Amino acid sequence: MTRPPQEHAFLEGPAGKIETVIEHPAVFPADGVSEGARGIALVCHPHPLFGGTLTNKVVATLARAFVELGYIAIRPNFRGVGKSEGVHDHGQGETDDMLAVIEFARERFGEIPLALAGFSFGGYVQTRVAQRVAPERMVLVGTATGDLGERKYETPPVPAGTIVIHGEVDETVPLARVLDWARPQELPIIVIPGADHFFHRRLNLLRNIVKGSWH
Repeated sequence: MTRPPQEHAFLEGPAGKIETVIEHPAVFPADGVSEGARGIALVCHPHPLFGGTLTNKVVATLARAFVELGYIAIRPNFRGVGKSEGVHDHGQGETDDMLAVIEFARERFGEIPLALAGFSFGGYVQTRVAQRVAPERMVLVGTATGDLGERKYETPPVPAGTIVIHGEVDETVPLARVLDWARPQELPIIVIPGADHFFHRRLNLLRNIVKGSWH
């Protein structure tokens, strides 16, 4: 049965409603649960105080890549963004919110594999989420880490096999900061030559890297 490719839903979280977009693979089972879906992909957006929302182009690209891989892609708005309730909590409350989204997803779709993906601040949040759940695998893009001037991130280590993608000329999170974080983990970084933080004119390449690396 063909399902509507996209749903707009409001989930209950610790600080109130969490606005989400849920995208399904093209062919979805009649019962609307997990049979036929490869897994669930939770995709997190960049910093809420700097314009980050679930409609961010990098986030939408990651969600599309996962849908094409057969996953149910869930994109929440962090607290205080769009129609999500609450106020920005520097990653702590946002981590709790994402755990609530995962609980909802597992109740609705079943105990199928969970993938975590995030862009910039969203990547930082996902590293915290991964300390509380066991993801199948992770994708981190432009990950916020280290001393970034006004903001400092103590980004936790991530599981082996995590796909980390960064722009060569990222002006928001310098590549050197991500290398400093990855080095003690012996974690490879995929560097896109000439790409800035928002991967302008590199989104198709970003999607292809995720899909190719996942297989």
